[in-house]
Parts: sequence; structure tokens; C-alpha cells
Amino acid sequence: MKLLRVGTAGAERPALLDKDGTTLRDLSGLVTDIDGELLADASALARIRAAADAGGLPVLDADGLRTGAPLARIGKVVCIGLNYHDHAAETGAETPAEPVVFFKAADTVVGPYDTVLVPRRSRKTDWEVELAVVIGRTARYLEDGEDALSYVAGYAVSHDVSEREFQIERGGTWDKGKNCETFNPLGPWLVTADEVPDPQALSLRLWVNGELKQNGTTGDQIFPVAEVVRYVSQFMTLYPGDVINTGTPAGVALGQPEPKPFLRAGDVVELEVEGLGRQRQELKNA
Repeated sequence: MKLLRVGTAGAERPALLDKDGTTLRDLSGLVTDIDGELLADASALARIRAAADAGGLPVLDADGLRTGAPLARIGKVVCIGLNYHDHAAETGAETPAEPVVFFKAADTVVGPYDTVLVPRRSRKTDWEVELAVVIGRTARYLEDGEDALSYVAGYAVSHDVSEREFQIERGGTWDKGKNCETFNPLGPWLVTADEVPDPQALSLRLWVNGELKQNGTTGDQIFPVAEVVRYVSQFMTLYPGDVINTGTPAGVALGQPEPKPFLRAGDVVELEVEGLGRQRQELKNA
């Protein structure tokens, strides 16, 4: 299933994208929202599937309807840095021996077509297309890497916007360059795990002002999705509705020759992950 949330910010309603790929169906008569509580409730998900298969869900008029982030009340956004061989190489970083873990605040998450704000005094705002993993069952101290995928409720497109000067040149951890407002567009859909049989076989692409900048595949990940979930569960408990951004392939501004083409107000970024939909953001000054 492709689950999403539509409506004005803060007042989104749950919806489903029909199998035809164009029709929106209203889920508000079945569930209150798309969140961790729903993802952990197998019976509720089964009711949605049954209603969708029966074809009786009300149609939503998508004309002019905003698409919000497909997940409400996110507990935490865990991020994996330098997780693609080609991205580590382009930035001159050594291949990490263990996953590099950092966090984004849940309030950085916005809708897939919402405006992204270039922070004040920013000189190095950068783009990163990523596969996001959404947790569906409580995971702690997982031992079996293959079994770790059974804790995944679904997947989504994530844009891990970053300010490289804040991240790298201002001391401390990466968090200053990762947590500016609007820095994590998510969606348009939460695609349930049954529609993604192999998360290591997905293409990822990103364009800036129509120019292709990133063109990679999750098969190039240093630590695949199952290992990422298993590894992270050794250090923190993952709850339904938590999100893991699993890293970005080569092609970011940071890895390009001088003068590096960092983002500015007026730029348009478009990105997609195979089977998970497409995002588009216009940048404006904060």
C-alpha cells in the first residue's frame, strides 16, 4: 500500500493512493492518522487493505490538495552518514568500519513539496537523496540481520538537506548542519514493506534546476538496510514510527570541484527513489 497524509500543515488527513497510481482514497473513516500506532497494529492495516481491495473508500479530490509528510508523530529520525561507497570516495572520507550515526529532530520533517528554507548566514546548503526506513515494531538488541527487515513497516523518499559549513567547520558534532528548519522533506508516500521486496535494489536520483546531480542505487550501500536496523538497535530502542535515513549516493555539492554549486534561494530540487515517489522543493531564504 501507498499511505499518505493530505491537507494543510497540522491538519492532514490519512489517505491511500489507489492501485491505479492517481486516485486518492480517504482513510479518515477507518483510522485517525498514519503514525506509529497504526503501523504497529496489524489488524488496522488489514482493515485498510480489505477496504482498498473492496473499492469502497471515498475518493478525495487531489486538485490543490497539499501532500504532507506521510507519517505523523515521528519519535526520532536516526541518520546514517557516509553509507555509500561512491559518496565516501567523493568526499575523501575513509570507508567507515561501523555505521556513522547522527540524529535529525522530528520537527525538521516537512512535506515532499513544501518550501525548503536556506538558513540565515548559510553559504553551503547541500542536497542528499536518501531511502528512509520506517519502523513498524519495537526493535531492541536485534541479533539476526535478516530478521531485522521484519521490523520495517515501510519505506519513503527522504531529502537529508545539510548545511556543510555548520556541519563540518563549526566544531562539535554534525547536528548543527542537519537540524535547520525544513531540512527533512519526507514522502510523498509511505510504501509498505511488502511492495519493496529488496531494499538493496532501488535507484535514487536527484536534480537541481533540471540538472541530474545524483544517480545511484541502494546496492552501493556500505551497510545494507537490514544491517543498519540491527546495528542501530544495539544502541537505542527503535519504536513504531521511528525513521532511519540510510545515507546518500555520490553527487552532492560537497563532493564536486570548486566552486561547489551549493544551493541558493530560487533553486529547485527534485528527487526520487524507485517505486517510492518523487519530491520537488523550491528553496527560499529563512
